Amino acid sequence: MNSKPTDFVDKIAVIGAGNIGQALISGLVAAGVEPLRITATNRSRESGEEVAQRYGVVTTDDNTEAVSGADVCFLCVKPKQIPAVIEEISDTLARNEVSTVLVSMAAGVTISAMEGAASAAGTPVARVMPNTPMLVGKGVHLASFGRFVEADQRRVILDMLSCTGQVVELDESLIDIATAVSGSGPAYYFLLTEALIDAGVSLGLPRDTAVKLATATAAGAGEMLLGEQSPAQLRHAVSSPAGTTVAAIRELEESGLRGALYRATEVCADRARELGS
Repeated sequence: MNSKPTDFVDKIAVIGAGNIGQALISGLVAAGVEPLRITATNRSRESGEEVAQRYGVVTTDDNTEAVSGADVCFLCVKPKQIPAVIEEISDTLARNEVSTVLVSMAAGVTISAMEGAASAAGTPVARVMPNTPMLVGKGVHLASFGRFVEADQRRVILDMLSCTGQVVELDESLIDIATAVSGSGPAYYFLLTEALIDAGVSLGLPRDTAVKLATATAAGAGEMLLGEQSPAQLRHAVSSPAGTTVAAIRELEESGLRGALYRATEVCADRARELGS
């Protein structure tokens, strides 16, 4: 980035300094954001003090205090808590001299639901679905913006999110579907790696060896996927005719791996829609 995300922002509020909230804070601070411009909330005083010591940010257990004067407020709480938190802070937002943008980082909560929970008409809101690799700066953020978000606000939010990974801007109608691929996707890869470890142990490998082999292979394959070749091309390159890999791939296909992923992503998208209803 040519400029810091806070060049046009005086205060950032992070409601809910759990894993996602702290990953965001860590990325912002690493990108050069002045820590004292960030106010994070945590209902546990002890946890809040730990966050303050770790990142140098301001912490409080009062959500209204955190959003007072904030340019951007990231809502990093559970989906069912989003409307209640917005209602809690709405009066403070209405008194702010700046137009505070509310950014939900929770699955399923729609833009219209957030706008409806805000007491002030015209409250700018954005909907973001992150994934856990943002904890290591490799996240994928799905982002959609409400009609009241100004162009400069949108740009600043995209800059902030990019501090912890890639950002893909989508029409909101596609967010729940894309959540099934990227939002929940890391869990599929973790499960596959876990199963591969157990399979190695079943074949006779010591567990620590199986863990090392499976996790290092997953990391290496992930790096290769970031290259120019498609997943199919990469698979073909290691699938020699009548070889060991082809035999294994055939078994995976005949066992319904591809169909299982189709079904899994369908129920995941359906569940995301349920969370927002």
